[in-house]
Amino acid sequence: MPEGIQLFSGNSNKNLATEIAEFLHIQVGDATVGTFSDGEITVQINENIRGSDVFVVQSTCTPVNNNLMELLLMVDAARRASAGRITAVMPYYGYARQDRKSQPRVPISARLIADLLSVTGIDRVLTIDLHAGQIQGFFDVPVDHLYASPVLVEHVRKEYMNDLVIVSPDAGGVERARAFAKRLNASLAIIDKRREKANVSQIMHVIGEVEGKNAILFDDMIDTAGTITQAALALKENGAKRVLAACSHAVLSGPALERINSSELEDVIVTNTIPMDDNKAKCSKLTVLSVAALLGEAIKRIHEETSVSSLFE
Repeated sequence: MPEGIQLFSGNSNKNLATEIAEFLHIQVGDATVGTFSDGEITVQINENIRGSDVFVVQSTCTPVNNNLMELLLMVDAARRASAGRITAVMPYYGYARQDRKSQPRVPISARLIADLLSVTGIDRVLTIDLHAGQIQGFFDVPVDHLYASPVLVEHVRKEYMNDLVIVSPDAGGVERARAFAKRLNASLAIIDKRREKANVSQIMHVIGEVEGKNAILFDDMIDTAGTITQAALALKENGAKRVLAACSHAVLSGPALERINSSELEDVIVTNTIPMDDNKAKCSKLTVLSVAALLGEAIKRIHEETSVSSLFE
């Protein structure tokens, strides 16, 4: 590994940061990230980073606001310590679902987060599967947008290639599901869904041929699992032989695990962009794949100023 690269981690996903460091044959940098007694976050970088190519690994997952603040303060500390370049490595980009004004008098939260990161002095962003690709345009610095699909595709090819159909759980995810299906040389189906309010959805009907097939519902994230479990039921009612799900980000909040455990889903394939807590780890239907090698290779290429996009060719 070329000299001059230093990797630091906040508290959101230390295990992933350690895996990335192992891939790069380096150590996670020495930094103290804690809190004062009143809950304010305190950060100190305990080694020299002057002129270094610094990568700060932090998913803005639960607790979202704490993890976001840790990231902002770590970047600010690195800038004030004269780092040569600072890259925010955000395996999961929180607040991404509010990327436009879908209703009157609501914020565009994804843009606000981009502005906050820009003000701290980041030089670039490395992230995986943004909820909406246009969020890249909210930044005035380069954004390297990776896809977890190569990791998921490799697993599916080993385990579930017979009579395969990839299913988009809603109309908005068709492009994402189509690209996944193309890589697997599989057919495509779509769930026609009407969402009445946030985190509540109603499955209408299935568009496409799923009878007698192994159906994999594919999305960027699973939050409360309402959509994905209702979609699984609709697929079973339409004759699907087996129903599975795959996503990049296992948010799995509220009743998600309970819904998954009692659903028609046989397996839910996710990545470790968001860490698995004890409750998630106990869910027998979850299969967790690591994106450490993907992120590690991207970090290596950014440092060496070589192509990142060729990872997906």
